[in-house]
Amino acid sequence: QVQLVESGGGSVQAGSSLRLSCTINRRMVNTYAMGWFRQAPGKEREFVGALNRAGGRTDYADSVQGRFTISADNAKNTVYLQMNSLKAEDSAVYFCAASTKSYYDGRSSDSAWYDYWGQGTQVTVSS
Repeated sequence: QVQLVESGGGSVQAGSSLRLSCTINRRMVNTYAMGWFRQAPGKEREFVGALNRAGGRTDYADSVQGRFTISADNAKNTVYLQMNSLKAEDSAVYFCAASTKSYYDGRSSDSAWYDYWGQGTQVTVSS
């Protein structure tokens, strides 16, 4: 059974940084495209960013472009979400997800495109 485990959430002040981690219990590179989503109370789950299976391409939501960065350590089957210049509106539960589908069908921002999900980690940013 494929499992994803996130870690690294917490409570920080606006302007701070956090790095989230997501480890998958399978070989990640060339197998799974990885995505990050977030969900704030009373809101729908929204796309944050994604990394293709080969690890060479990333895409981001406009709201985080330039502040958040996705990277991977293939030896650890782990993907990271580095979040800088955090804002109060970044507060949410952050989820990582994995997909076996082709990244180039253009649906990496669609939560339904993903096959597996982590349990989520809370990020709270106070202003």
